[in-house]
Amino acid sequence: MQNRFSAHIGYLFSDLPLKERIAAAAGVGFTAIEHPLPFSIPPAEMRDTLRRYGLSFSQLSGGTGDASKGEKGLAALPGREIEFREGFNRAVDYAVAVGSPYVHPMAGVPGAASPDHVHDVYRDNIHYAVERTSNTTIKLLIEAISEISIPGYAMPTLEQACNVQDVFGPGNVSLLVDTFHAQANGIKTQDWVVANIHRIGHIHIADYPGRHEPGTGMIDFDAILEALAAHDYHGAIGFEYIPSTSTEHTTAFLSAWKSKQLHQLVP
Repeated sequence: MQNRFSAHIGYLFSDLPLKERIAAAAGVGFTAIEHPLPFSIPPAEMRDTLRRYGLSFSQLSGGTGDASKGEKGLAALPGREIEFREGFNRAVDYAVAVGSPYVHPMAGVPGAASPDHVHDVYRDNIHYAVERTSNTTIKLLIEAISEISIPGYAMPTLEQACNVQDVFGPGNVSLLVDTFHAQANGIKTQDWVVANIHRIGHIHIADYPGRHEPGTGMIDFDAILEALAAHDYHGAIGFEYIPSTSTEHTTAFLSAWKSKQLHQLVP
């Protein structure tokens, strides 16, 4: 079974209207897409569009807050519990309708709230999310987002994400591991994968520094692919990078990645 190569169409093909990005992703060889807020496309229309282009939907976010105000999630924000749960419920319904296996309840930036209060609110909201998805095809996906990207984010390290997962179990909560955020925190993703493959539900690819496409920075992506293959990772590999030029130009690496993956799958 091959991994799905998933285009984050919030970052890629951003010069196109949202629906046109789906066709563009298929056109350069991606086999899946993802977007935190795809709701402007009704779920039936999204499902039909995915089917037309032979794509699947990898993950979306729930309870994100008001993006126009720069909010990055509500799950850890005291006083926003009702808004979080309403947004999360909407995302779950959408995910079920389009066949996405994961919803990501973003933690957010709690500001001056006390750490203990933030912890309690986040734990209660994740408990709600686990209960809400317990009889569905959806699992939770949580991500450590580094301080370099979102200062003050409530869950900036993989260690913290692991602690949350240990409370609720890998059967309920999977980790989204982002190569850029890991490297920003001094972690080599390939080494972390070897020790923690059972925790991972989704991978995000972006080089470091710069957060551009593979080959523009210091990350050893060959080693990451080898580690994933050696440990039978069959989830999606998502590409959430800032294109250094046009998206089409920056996806030239895809054919080589697919060839490497096929080679690794041959006994």
